[in-house]
Amino acid sequence: MDTTGNGLRPAAERRRDTLERLVTERDVWVSTAHPDYGPHQVPLWFLWDGRAVWMCTSSASPTARNLRVEPRVRLALPDAFDVVLLQGEAECFPDQDVPKDAAEAFAARFGWDPRTQEGSFLYVRVVPTTVRAWRGEPELRGRVVMRDGAWLD
Repeated sequence: MDTTGNGLRPAAERRRDTLERLVTERDVWVSTAHPDYGPHQVPLWFLWDGRAVWMCTSSASPTARNLRVEPRVRLALPDAFDVVLLQGEAECFPDQDVPKDAAEAFAARFGWDPRTQEGSFLYVRVVPTTVRAWRGEPELRGRVVMRDGAWLD
């Protein structure tokens, strides 16, 4: 993947590059909000399962608190030039109720299994409804690569 060029990529290439980054990146910025406490943003490890982003955080964290009240969430991969922004609604699973395949995939990827730790953790699953991807100003037009949960051609 060439992130130094500033030419316009066709939609299919943007989609392919976005999916590649979702598989290879480790961290995602998670933005949530609470009506009483306001916005909150934090980086978390994530796993892309081919359809959804899986993350895990302490059940007592501001992220968990916010998602219990307002499940709408925005995610951003950590690159200000090769931008990938995802939007969706979070589905939350207490660590003992998370689907086994998701928890095992998460543990295998990061070498950390929250289900075995002291304290309680919350797994968060986000199926993107909107994805925006662009590299620099030339790609601002056409940056929406997924709308209403469907990848655009």
